[in-house]
Amino acid sequence: MATSSCGRGARYAVLLLACLQLLPTVRTVGRSSSVTLEARMRDDPDLSEFYSLIERDEIAMSKLVHHPLTVFAPTNQAFQRYLNNKTHLNYHMSSTPLRLSQLGDTVRSLNDDGTPLYITRRRPLSGMQEDLYVNSAKIVRERSNMEFKNSRGYTQILHIIDDVLTPITTVFNKTLDTPNPDAWGFLQSVEAINIEPHRVRSFRKKILNLKRDQVFKKSGISTFFIPVETGFKAPPSPTLSMVDRRVIDGHVIPNKAIFTTPAPYGKPLETLQFEDDLRVTITFFRHDTGKNTQRVFVISNTMYSNSRLTPGAVIAEIVKPNIPVANGVVHLIHRPLVIVDMHALQMLTDNSHTLWSKFRDLIEDYAPDFLHMLRGMNQMTIFVPQDEAVTQMMQTNFMRFDSVRKCTEALNSNRNRKKLLEVLMMHVVPDAITVDKIKRNNQNHIYQIPTMNSRRFIYFNLNENRTTHDKSVTVEGGGVNASLVLGDIATKDGYIHIIDRMLGVSYMTVQEKLETDPMLNLTYHFGKLNHFNDQLNMTNKRFTYFVPRDKAWIQWFIEHPAANLDDFVRNREQSRLVLEHHLIVADRVFSMGDLRNMSHDSLILPTVGLESLQIRVKEEDNRYFIQWKETGRWTTVFRADVECTNGLIHVIDVPFVHEYDMITSGAQRYGVVTLATLLLVTAFATLGPIGSIGF
Repeated sequence: MATSSCGRGARYAVLLLACLQLLPTVRTVGRSSSVTLEARMRDDPDLSEFYSLIERDEIAMSKLVHHPLTVFAPTNQAFQRYLNNKTHLNYHMSSTPLRLSQLGDTVRSLNDDGTPLYITRRRPLSGMQEDLYVNSAKIVRERSNMEFKNSRGYTQILHIIDDVLTPITTVFNKTLDTPNPDAWGFLQSVEAINIEPHRVRSFRKKILNLKRDQVFKKSGISTFFIPVETGFKAPPSPTLSMVDRRVIDGHVIPNKAIFTTPAPYGKPLETLQFEDDLRVTITFFRHDTGKNTQRVFVISNTMYSNSRLTPGAVIAEIVKPNIPVANGVVHLIHRPLVIVDMHALQMLTDNSHTLWSKFRDLIEDYAPDFLHMLRGMNQMTIFVPQDEAVTQMMQTNFMRFDSVRKCTEALNSNRNRKKLLEVLMMHVVPDAITVDKIKRNNQNHIYQIPTMNSRRFIYFNLNENRTTHDKSVTVEGGGVNASLVLGDIATKDGYIHIIDRMLGVSYMTVQEKLETDPMLNLTYHFGKLNHFNDQLNMTNKRFTYFVPRDKAWIQWFIEHPAANLDDFVRNREQSRLVLEHHLIVADRVFSMGDLRNMSHDSLILPTVGLESLQIRVKEEDNRYFIQWKETGRWTTVFRADVECTNGLIHVIDVPFVHEYDMITSGAQRYGVVTLATLLLVTAFATLGPIGSIGF
């Protein structure tokens, strides 16, 4: 009974707290009938910045007191982020009182030229109330829809927003040729508009020459991307000559005014150039630069090519966003979309591409030979770690440093420079590899590609979201699993893919790597059931673990039908003895290169069990092969030298196990395979909402 009373008391406390939190809102709504909008704004401390501007503007104050209005009022915090000198009060007001439910796609502002405000609705999750935005400012729902009557009986409505609204602004002593210009009017009058330090003359001239100005004059609503002048000036790029009618149309998203804050990030949007023979989409992409700052990019993707255009993605940063015009919104971008005009190395080292600035700095400061080694390649695909991934690498013990000074000293040593160069070469494939090719080659098996690092491969895996069924790509190299953040950035000689980790720089223990690697699920679960894995997290030991991949276990049980997998799993002592055959513990790790050099005849290695492991190693065609003395059978090392923080994993194609190592009960092949498949499904289920495809 005491417990029940305590539970009711806790519930009452929660309800009371909720009611107290609602009191300000209830009080405000209650006062709406007797308190004016002017008084409400004057008394709200969070609107003091906006109200003080109205106080100093006689015309704005007159409208606030005497006219019907809708007011979109920015909070004080919005003004703290606002970088411009002047706030356009009329652009935050409309002469028509509009509740949230009455807002259309546009609202005519009180600006002298009637510049529209654009309304965006976005539903964040199924069943949740939609978010509302005016231009790029979010409407704070719980503080909006406040209705008032002024002294003349006119209705006035207040909505609170989280950003300051900015219309087209002119430079000092300049006026626009056309009030409330459309996108073409913006381009014609751009010398009078404050877009410093940018210029757009080249693109404007090209539009006029190709007679595509009608696209920018068209009534309705569209989103326009205008490349600035510097995007055409980088020698030896012939960019401007490559701009044709289709390229221009690929810079326009019709029927939508998309501002950066409510943009549908990650969703491809059809452009005006979307025909059977050439389809161009544009996707918004947000890059977190740390310290609560973000940069916004747009990516054009050409899905079909003609003789002049290369299929793939072109990325451009938005350098001046959200310029409202009469027929939509204009964003200035740092280079043209659609056109592929750079080689991979040129793009990698170009300072205007800011998505991989830390990777570029790492190469220039500590591994300039990396660029020299790639020159002369006809085709290449570079997997570029994003900035955060490079920062994470600098914080690991990869170079054995614990401060910025020691980091520099370590990277300046010849040994570590060589090691860094080997890691960088693992990020390069001497072929043009698209995401589509990765997906097509990854059906029912792991797709592997040799890198520019001798004898080192990278391995791809597809993960499917169980809810949306979207397939994402992961890439594994040197013990690191990385996710593809942004793919198919096209170059003249291949592609660049952005990944979220640096390959070859271990950050997991042997146990953690087993748990997360999609092709090592069975070995992990065998070791989990008998607690064999517990030791693999120890950092004071050095492990060399020969791990059969899932396919190797399945194949072994198919070939040995007398062995019973069910009994093997149940008998923890037996499964532990089998795993002990595969694990070497010593004061050092043994790479496959080390083992090849050591095993002129037969090599005896100390395992964690009572028996030693006796093997031979050879290398042919840049692949390693290993022979277990007990069977005399040579098997492929599927992945060599998977680095972990406390050891190495070598993924092998045949386990070190005899048929007599298993308890036999005459199990039929059908039952064995079914159980193995069941274990695989169970293993994949432990990975969360995303399942793995292939083994």
